[in-house]
Amino acid sequence: MLWMSCLPTASLFLLLLPCFPAQDGGENEQSTDVISAWEGDSISITCPMNDSQNQVGMYFTAIRDNLNVIYVPKDKSPNVNPAFANRISYSKEGETLRITLHRLQESDSKIYQCFEMVKINDHHKDLYGKTTIVVVKAKFSRALEQSPLYANPEQGQSVSITCVLKSSPEDEGLFLLRTHVQPGTVLHVSNLNVSRVSSAFENRLQYSREGNRMVITLHKLQEKDSDNYVCAEEVTNSPLLSASGTMVLVKEVKQACKKSSWYLNTLIVMVALLLCALVCCTLYRVDVKKYFQKEKPNGVYEDMSYNSRRSTLVRTNTYSRGE
Repeated sequence: MLWMSCLPTASLFLLLLPCFPAQDGGENEQSTDVISAWEGDSISITCPMNDSQNQVGMYFTAIRDNLNVIYVPKDKSPNVNPAFANRISYSKEGETLRITLHRLQESDSKIYQCFEMVKINDHHKDLYGKTTIVVVKAKFSRALEQSPLYANPEQGQSVSITCVLKSSPEDEGLFLLRTHVQPGTVLHVSNLNVSRVSSAFENRLQYSREGNRMVITLHKLQEKDSDNYVCAEEVTNSPLLSASGTMVLVKEVKQACKKSSWYLNTLIVMVALLLCALVCCTLYRVDVKKYFQKEKPNGVYEDMSYNSRRSTLVRTNTYSRGE
């Protein structure tokens, strides 16, 4: 169908979304990474290793299938599972083992785990490390049905994601995964109906199931919740089945009002500055006026004026008497 051919473009669009702030707590606390890729792509998975004298080797396994993908002894050549022959490579980078899977297939959709084998007091011990969920998406088919394909809620609103499973929900487990902006596990419901919710969605997620249909609702959405959400189903003796996903892009609320508020605040600051300048100018003019204002005549000036008038009067009287 047409929408299926648009999925790679849509996924690319999500990859170009702005980087949202990392969520506090979030999925890192579960020590689980999520990698989503298309058939034919390559992915790299890093496995921390101790690299001590006690190390015997590193295993990379598909834990649900009990399948050893590759075993890298400390001082020998690696052993690679025939299913991954010519499709896997590895390199040691300091205290990290990087494993790269090439030409991915849908059957590579699995839950992988790294673990290190060490030798302590002549006994071997396994040190289990990071878990990685790999979701390989086919370009023209979907294992699971999921709706809607796209949601554009506003901040504070909710969105419901419907997953239609292939098997009875009592027999298998279900994941809701974030696969692009902040990859990680949002929800895991085991076959015993025991659920585990990411702390980023604590008290903001509800789900209900009826038959092979599950509805997951995310509440009080925030901009940092924008991502591609994918339903994935655990099926015995089968790869991890996944759906096309739901692209959720949360809109900022009342952006225009925020801009108007910014303009209003700017205007208020400008008016306040103008009033301040006006008051300062007025006070300055008053001070200048007081400085140049004529003061009361002093005593010396008054005496001189009086003596001048008196001399004039005396001469006038003298002239009169002469006549």
